[in-house]
Amino acid sequence: MARKDEPLTMILVTRKDLKLSRGKLAAQCGHAAVECALKAKRECPKILDKWRENGARKIVVEAPNLDSLKRLFGAAQGAGIVSYMVRDAGHTEIPAGTVTVVGLGPGARESIDSLTGQFGLVK
Repeated sequence: MARKDEPLTMILVTRKDLKLSRGKLAAQCGHAAVECALKAKRECPKILDKWRENGARKIVVEAPNLDSLKRLFGAAQGAGIVSYMVRDAGHTEIPAGTVTVVGLGPGARESIDSLTGQFGLVK
């Protein structure tokens, strides 16, 4: 749970190894952001409101592969961070069920950054 004065964030972690088109990557990040916000509305509505009131900060980073994304997702769940793993429907570029993005937050920036700090920004 975030402290009253603590900055909030949402981090969207993509898979570098998939080489998705920019449009596909944007769509997958959109899915993650929406699902995380909906989950936060159910589980921690005050944090969602504060995050939205303060600019709804979102950062997109890339993990090297599926294994690192799954480890991150498990760590986030273990830490009680709002999280969602996107699995593609398979209508366009990649097979159905492919894990593409993990969304984390909104939540305490320090807690989320401690899990995602090793990942670089998407270029």
